[in-house]
Amino acid sequence: MSLPGLDHVGVAGRDLDRLAKRYEALGFQLTPFAQHSGKLTPEGPTVKFGTGNRCAMLKQGYLELIARVDPAAPANSLDLFLKRYAGIHIVAFAVEDEELALESLQARGFDIPGVAYLERPVDEADPGKGIAKFARLPLPADASPEGRLQLIRHLTPELLWRPELLEHPNKVEALEAVVFCVEDVDATLARLSKLTGVRPRAGRLLLRQGGILVTDEASLGTVFPNAFVPDLPFIAGCILRTSDGADAIRLMAHDKGERATGGFCVAADHAGGASLLFR
Repeated sequence: MSLPGLDHVGVAGRDLDRLAKRYEALGFQLTPFAQHSGKLTPEGPTVKFGTGNRCAMLKQGYLELIARVDPAAPANSLDLFLKRYAGIHIVAFAVEDEELALESLQARGFDIPGVAYLERPVDEADPGKGIAKFARLPLPADASPEGRLQLIRHLTPELLWRPELLEHPNKVEALEAVVFCVEDVDATLARLSKLTGVRPRAGRLLLRQGGILVTDEASLGTVFPNAFVPDLPFIAGCILRTSDGADAIRLMAHDKGERATGGFCVAADHAGGASLLFR
C-alpha cells in the first residue's frame, strides 16, 4: 500500500444549520446540504442514513461538517460521539486502491471485513448535480479510541473538487494537519504508524498529503492557545494553510481567537468544538 494522505476531518455537531453558520462566519464557502446513504449490509439495498453534511472543499483536503438530520435513520455512532463532546470525531485518509489497502491492513492485523460503499448527492435540492460516491475502509473501534478513523477513495472526485468551491474568503487552501491529544503520545504514535506505514518524527506523522500531530494535554496549549480538553483521548483540532499569511482570518475572527505560533488560532467554542490554527 502506498502512503495514505490526509483526506478530510469530520466536525460533528448537534445542529447542522448552526454549525454551518459558524463556519461561514469564519470565511468558509460551504457545499450545499447533502444526506448520506449506503448499504447496511454488503448485499442489501442502498438506504438513507440519518446524517447529513456540508463541506468546505480545499485545494488540498477538506472539512466535513456533519450532524444528524433524520432522528429515525441509522447514524453510524454519531450519537455516541456527541455524548463525549462536539467537535472532530472523524479522520479520513486517502488511498489510491482500496482493495490493496484492505489487503495490506488485514496483513498488519487490522480486523476489517471488507470495503464499504457510501454515497450522497452533491446537492440534496438538485439531483442533476450528481451523486458523490466513496469506497471506504472503516477501522475497528479499538484501532482508534480518539474517534473514527477510516481510509477512503473518492470514486467521483470531479463532483466535489469543483473550481468554484475552492475559493474561500478566509484564503484557506489546505488541510495541513490534524491534532490528536492523548495521554500516551508514544503509544498513540506507534499505533498510527502501524496504520499509515509512516515512521513518527518529533510527534508527527508526515503523510503523502498533510500529516498527524500527536500531543498530550500539557503541551496542547503550544499548538492551540487556551484549548479546552473535554475528554481524553480526543481529536483537538486541525491546522489549515492559508495563501495570505492568515491576514484575512485575523480580520474576520479577531474577537474569536488570538495570535499563535505560526498564525492565528480560532477557539473551539467558535468552530463547533474544533480548535483551528490558520497558518
